[in-house]
Amino acid sequence: MRVHAKFITVLLGALLFSLSAGSGFAEVNRTVTNNGNLIMEDIPPIPEAIKDDLNRFQNVRSAPFRDWTRDGKGIYVSTRFADVSQLHVVGQAGGTRRQLTFFDEPVSSASRQPRGDLISFTMDAGGSENSQVFLLDPETGKARMISDGDSRNGAATWRRDGKAVVYSSTRRNGASNDLWLTEIEAPAKSRMILESPDGSWWGPGDWSADGSQMLIQQYISVTDSRIHSLNLKSGELTLLKGSKDSPSVNYTVAFDKRGDGYYFLTDLNNEFAQLAYQSFDHDEHVVITHNIPWDVDNVAISEDRERIAFTVNAGGTSDLYLMSAVTKKFAKPEDSKRLVFKPDANGNRSVYRVSAANAEFAKVSGLPLGTVSSLGFSPDASQLALTLNTAKTPSDSFVLHVDRNALKHGALTRWTFSEVGGLNTEKFIEPELIHYPTFDQVQGEARKIPAFVYRPAADPRSGKRKNPVPVIISIHGGPESQYRPRFSSTFQLWLNKIGAAVIAPNVRGSAGYGGEYVGLDNGLRREDSVRDIGALLDWIATQPDLDKDRVVVVGGSYGGYMVLACAVYYSDRLRAAVDIVGISNFVTFLKNTKEYRRDLRRAEYGDERDPAMLAHLQKISPNNSVDKIKIPMLVVQGQNDPRVPVTEAEQIVKALRSQGSEVWYMNALNEGHGYRKKENRDIYQQAVVMFIRKHLGTAVTVTD
Repeated sequence: MRVHAKFITVLLGALLFSLSAGSGFAEVNRTVTNNGNLIMEDIPPIPEAIKDDLNRFQNVRSAPFRDWTRDGKGIYVSTRFADVSQLHVVGQAGGTRRQLTFFDEPVSSASRQPRGDLISFTMDAGGSENSQVFLLDPETGKARMISDGDSRNGAATWRRDGKAVVYSSTRRNGASNDLWLTEIEAPAKSRMILESPDGSWWGPGDWSADGSQMLIQQYISVTDSRIHSLNLKSGELTLLKGSKDSPSVNYTVAFDKRGDGYYFLTDLNNEFAQLAYQSFDHDEHVVITHNIPWDVDNVAISEDRERIAFTVNAGGTSDLYLMSAVTKKFAKPEDSKRLVFKPDANGNRSVYRVSAANAEFAKVSGLPLGTVSSLGFSPDASQLALTLNTAKTPSDSFVLHVDRNALKHGALTRWTFSEVGGLNTEKFIEPELIHYPTFDQVQGEARKIPAFVYRPAADPRSGKRKNPVPVIISIHGGPESQYRPRFSSTFQLWLNKIGAAVIAPNVRGSAGYGGEYVGLDNGLRREDSVRDIGALLDWIATQPDLDKDRVVVVGGSYGGYMVLACAVYYSDRLRAAVDIVGISNFVTFLKNTKEYRRDLRRAEYGDERDPAMLAHLQKISPNNSVDKIKIPMLVVQGQNDPRVPVTEAEQIVKALRSQGSEVWYMNALNEGHGYRKKENRDIYQQAVVMFIRKHLGTAVTVTD
């Protein structure tokens, strides 16, 4: 059993960096290229030299961990050997990846059946995000759909006996996120077990051992999420954590071994999401990771419920911990002498003391600096699989040998070795973490904004770097996402083939720095995050090795809005901008985004049905200030995008062209909120390099 603290946000769709599609207008003298799926307007032909130059950077693969085989001797991974990622099995460390699925669309969210071999996975068509739930027999390679084929389905969770799957689905009305149960032996008799009472997102958590109870996740906003208990027999829904009157972050993890209580993540009375435990026989929960001042963001519990692994987002990189779930010796420092009640084997309430000094978890030593995700214990709990990504290695699957007492560990073994296009990744540039001052103050001093700065390497022929170098500012989406220093062939491509420095800021509103920070851009303060980019431009001007007069901004999704807003306010300080599936008008965005997301996005951006908020959203929407945009723009969109509809791109392109601005426009007809197909992604990257080179005046001066 594993949970990802950010999985709700991912499911809702604010984080994915992507591209998309077709304009509804064709003016005179417009240059249009259509390769069947990708329409490009006013984009010059891409020279073969650029295609050849970028080829190796575009042939990087990854192989993230998905689950263990039933016998615990192999693992399932996702990787791409053709155009999209498919499911593979690996039988040993460094073994061959044997492909199991062969679809035209990428396979996602794979999970093996408890006590069985079937694998549940989700897949959509053309980036529509109307994902369906499938069951795969890994022996025969046959897959069958168990959802309705039309609605949006996801977060499939196996019952602990392996005989049923519960998943979130919009099949009732296309808008509500209800929970449906499908018995494996009778898929035609799927039934709704929870009718969503509102527009928030509802998803399945953990099952009780007897299948009579389920932890249910409700997500309202990045600062308001709640945990419920669902009685499968009576249908009664009971609120366990969180409230409307006092919002807090609460994510389900799992029931404990005996069913006496449950583990969860919470930021109640804390700036960060902490791992906690709640007994059903005690009013107060116990915070386990109270002495770790960062978000716990991934948790896995073993099948026997005796071992737990969790990761901490420590300023962007991951720390991994192992923990015993047997004795539950944990407490807050101030509660170290508090009596805690626990039922004994006969159901009687016994008493034992707990001490913070005896909190039974330990940090894993020797882990490479990077980000860790997708944790999963082997069936016998002797091994922990994980996905590890570093600045010099793409996401690959590793296995950690775990000692019987759950705290000690053996060697970390790399199981997959993903191809990197023949590149020498040891030469990849690693970032420097800086904190630059912005416009407002905290306790009498300027607030500091974290950012990761990649500076291009010196020319190997001369051993020198020609300064100052141009700058590409890459702004993440979300807005409640976070840039974390990971393997990025795109950044390395820009560093190597454009010769520009790359800066990835985590402006206010970014996750990972506490609850107060993530809420600093809400409502009427939306443009304060844009001002943080203005402050970054000020900082660039103070750096002798960076050229303040040659700066480009790039961003996707909400980052695309940020790019457009920066073009409105800072056109005199920018050379060009790349808007990828960006919001150009918050009001039309809220009107046209899919119904199942609308209330969730209103919680972040504001409710346009309120006259005062409507006026504010119109005021800050870049499409209403297009006359202030004085720089060339590359706009990239996906035709089937359910999150930021294609109309957002079309209206900003039309408005810019109507005033004579230079606009390159790219629209993929078979993509959604992100280019997942390699052919489209390759052309997109080539066009971006060509566009940026043109407006920064750079050439290929850096070699491999």
